[in-house]
Amino acid sequence: MAKQDKETYDSYEKDVYDNPPAGPMGVHRGARSAASRAMPYVIVIIVALLAGLLFWSIYSGEINNLKMPWSSQESSTTANSDESKSSESTSESQSDTKSSDEADASNTDSSADAQQNDDAQSDQNSDQTDNATPQQAVNTGTEVRVVNATNITGYAQSKADVLTQAGYTSVSASNPTGNVPSQTVVWYQNETDKATAENVAQTLGISNVQQSDGLVTPIVVVLLD
Repeated sequence: MAKQDKETYDSYEKDVYDNPPAGPMGVHRGARSAASRAMPYVIVIIVALLAGLLFWSIYSGEINNLKMPWSSQESSTTANSDESKSSESTSESQSDTKSSDEADASNTDSSADAQQNDDAQSDQNSDQTDNATPQQAVNTGTEVRVVNATNITGYAQSKADVLTQAGYTSVSASNPTGNVPSQTVVWYQNETDKATAENVAQTLGISNVQQSDGLVTPIVVVLLD
């Protein structure tokens, strides 16, 4: 009877502890996969590579060329600031140029007004001078006497013919009487005959033209060798 009353494992009611999970538990763990076992070595290799790269960058100076994400933002900010300063400088330069152009235009207008005043004054003075000076013009009807003070026969007459062909209507040839100048000359008596005397000299190729008193005719041409 006592043997039958002995409690056994099957005498107790089943609970959650009677159904343990499959597989080893506690210190009796199962074998890990190859990836999980290789991961520590991969991490060590990556860290070593990064450390070597960092050391090489510092030693060679290449670390200064590395662009960090935040450095791009700083560069953009700096570029925008430089661009803004450049725009301000350009605006100031354009403003200065505009002011300079306006000043130059004002000075130009002032210079133009002054030049116009000077021209008007010059024209006025010229008109006054013209009114004060007798009007001179070439008069081909003026009496001209050609004197031959050379040893060439007919020389005075040949020059007189040249003046006649040029349009002069009162030309005569003669020999010298009285004092003879030292060089070929065209004399004129009055200031009003100056233009005609210069035209006679130009026609005959004479450069010496002088005013003289006591002439027999208004214009006298003295020919010398």
